[in-house]
Amino acid sequence: MTESLRPILAILVSAVAIPVILSLKRRPNLREGVTLAVAFAKFGIIASMVPGVLSGTEYEFVVGQFATGIELAFTVDPLGLLFGLLASLLWIVTSFYSIGYMRGLDEHAQTRYFASFAASLASAVGVAFASNLLTLFVCYELLTVSTYPLVTHDETDEARAAGRKYLAYTFGGGVAVLGGTVLVFVLAGTTAFTPGGLEGLATADPTLARAAFALLAAGFGVKAALMPAHSWLPDAMVAPTPVSGLLHAVAVVKSGVFGIARVVLDVYGTGTMEQLGVGLPLAAIAAFTLLTASIIALRQDNLKRRLAYSTISQLSYIVLGLGLLHGQALTGGLLHIPAHAFMKLTLFFCAGAIHVETHTDDISDMAGIGRRMPLTMAAFAVAAAGMAGIPLVAGFVSKWYLVIGALSLESGGLVFAAALLVSGVLNIAYFWPIVYQAYFESPESHDEKPLIGGPFGGRDEVRADGGEDHESDAADGHIDEGEVPRPEHVDHLGKHDEEHEHHGGPPAGGWDDRGWRGGESTWFMLGPILTAATLSLLLGTVPYTAVFLRIVDTIVGNLPGVVA
Repeated sequence: MTESLRPILAILVSAVAIPVILSLKRRPNLREGVTLAVAFAKFGIIASMVPGVLSGTEYEFVVGQFATGIELAFTVDPLGLLFGLLASLLWIVTSFYSIGYMRGLDEHAQTRYFASFAASLASAVGVAFASNLLTLFVCYELLTVSTYPLVTHDETDEARAAGRKYLAYTFGGGVAVLGGTVLVFVLAGTTAFTPGGLEGLATADPTLARAAFALLAAGFGVKAALMPAHSWLPDAMVAPTPVSGLLHAVAVVKSGVFGIARVVLDVYGTGTMEQLGVGLPLAAIAAFTLLTASIIALRQDNLKRRLAYSTISQLSYIVLGLGLLHGQALTGGLLHIPAHAFMKLTLFFCAGAIHVETHTDDISDMAGIGRRMPLTMAAFAVAAAGMAGIPLVAGFVSKWYLVIGALSLESGGLVFAAALLVSGVLNIAYFWPIVYQAYFESPESHDEKPLIGGPFGGRDEVRADGGEDHESDAADGHIDEGEVPRPEHVDHLGKHDEEHEHHGGPPAGGWDDRGWRGGESTWFMLGPILTAATLSLLLGTVPYTAVFLRIVDTIVGNLPGVVA
């Protein structure tokens, strides 16, 4: 353990930037310059610790004490480095994208937006580097507070309702985490993270130890969107698209799965988990979630909502790998943290670019859009292939380890491997129609896909999220003249598109052909899209060179008693 200022500097560099950003409200160019400079500085500080951590050094900074035996401290170990490096890297990409997105829509409250982003990344890195459960809990709750203004950014009734739901779920999860933390301290006498788990939990009363695990898993499972505590996530799609990227790929949901990883690996340990019999139930909940969310995704015509349910499914891959307690499954689950981040950020960036440039949000309105936005849809296709586990993209590598790890189990592994493979097929089912119609159909010859337009789709009758489709309501005469349109048919500012009933779609005469030279959008948006897609390819083709697999191997290699 090496004492160092770098862990706290990595957190404070963006926290200190908040008042600076707020003071530059009337100087947007300088404000965004500060945002980018701080993002690069944060990444540089964290990246400087990679060689040391890979060689066995851990960097620690102790702020003080909460109470006797519990420190407010931050430590950079391999698991914390995995999350911290990922979050800081993608903040750079998201900052560039945010400039293009927010200016492209002439957004309101941009200063508050960038300041909240800085606060969110400070909290996320605090979560990553927390040395014990109580420090993690504090940063976990700060992350909720700092992301709330982003979720409610539009200030519409829908946004405020989504924000209230977000707070109710995540603060409720936080209470469960605090309860579990107190119980762990009572049982083990400490909450410090220890590879292989705390010795006190292995000899504690099994019933109380299981209760503490249930509280911690449920609390972190809220932000990880494990069913049934998942419904806040699709509703939060009312936020601007870069915020959706933050929620789904970088900070919020990843803090949930990261918390579960800390509990499994550094609080209980795989040996105690197996002894208590809590790994299999965790894996079963994850398997149920990944299949159910994939099925629900098939019914979503709104692109961001489809991506939201896809996220719920993909996060459960990570939790499943952790619950299986096998070395290769653990490797696959942990590697899926950066793999999913790169791919899902690409997909949300593409959805945002489509919204900014064409005001199109529904998949059924995107036939032929590949002519208008060829580079964007090519990046979308790459990320979608990775989500389905197609080779050469990041998702294949992580899912390969997961399937091999599941098949290596002595009992029950075949069921989990089958769940992973079926989910991959479902990924193809809800992503391929988007790519196909973008490039191989035109608005005139568009053939609605059965999964969307038929009786099992989401275009008529009852939607999967419990809402009712306005087309079927209108047919029955059940819509009031002044009714507010559903969030799927409004832009992220809550303004109804009066020109297109379905909010966008091809203009009269069809989509323009913008070619492959970047004329489809500003490079502030295209650059981050292509960067995120490239990172997906790099992690899928040269995972060790991309460093994340090396970090994951170090994490798993440090765990005592784990079968490789």
